[in-house]
Amino acid sequence: MPSLFPGMDPYLERSELWPDFHDTLIAMTRGLLQPVLKPKYAALTQDRLNFVEADRPIYLDVAVVRTRHSGPIAGAVAVLEPDAPSVFELWREELREPYIAIIEPATNNRVVTTIEIISPTNKNTRDGRRTYKLKREELWRAGVNLVEIDLLRLGEPIVWLSDEQRQLLRPCHYLAGVTRRRPSRHEVYEILLQKALPKIAIPLTPDDKDVIVDLQAAFNRTWDEGPYPELLHYDGPPPGLWSPDEATWCEQKLREAGMRM
Repeated sequence: MPSLFPGMDPYLERSELWPDFHDTLIAMTRGLLQPVLKPKYAALTQDRLNFVEADRPIYLDVAVVRTRHSGPIAGAVAVLEPDAPSVFELWREELREPYIAIIEPATNNRVVTTIEIISPTNKNTRDGRRTYKLKREELWRAGVNLVEIDLLRLGEPIVWLSDEQRQLLRPCHYLAGVTRRRPSRHEVYEILLQKALPKIAIPLTPDDKDVIVDLQAAFNRTWDEGPYPELLHYDGPPPGLWSPDEATWCEQKLREAGMRM
């Protein structure tokens, strides 16, 4: 069954489906890029590890260390029983986030462009947002182009734009941003739910022309080879905030497909 929507399917943002969709879309995007990058460049799927920890870091007021002295503790005259503490689980989750790195083998595999498909961790957690923004700054300082594709409705905006620049954008539901190093500039693709996903110009080095990745074609391959038609029941509204007109449009698409009475 083909997707019921002309571009992004907003129901794929459900937490039980998004990780599989996210990783598969990255693999399909890499597959479309590889033939047009050869022979000078190559696209690699790489992983970044993020750690989500407790909200408050713990700093030691007193540290107990072991010394070389092996005898009894001097002045020890009694054994004290500790008071009963409150016990909390130490929570530290390791999160794997794949992305695409376009490298130039002739220059010792130098990374020229990174493609990120934004995950909920990047947008919705304090640690995730901080880690992602730090990595983005590192890429900028290293002279790497950055492509950010945000197909999520939930969460605060994360694509690299100032508040003033965001105010100038046309109304949209999703964003794809391209940050070029030379010349330095932001290019933004405003994406509407009612339209197909865009064809995005992927920058390389200044000496080479951009390559084009058809994001809709990558989505279609992801959909066709995935389990989504069998798993999506389209019950209730899609995740995220939608205006009444947008919600009505979604319901109409589902009604046309026989998913609503």
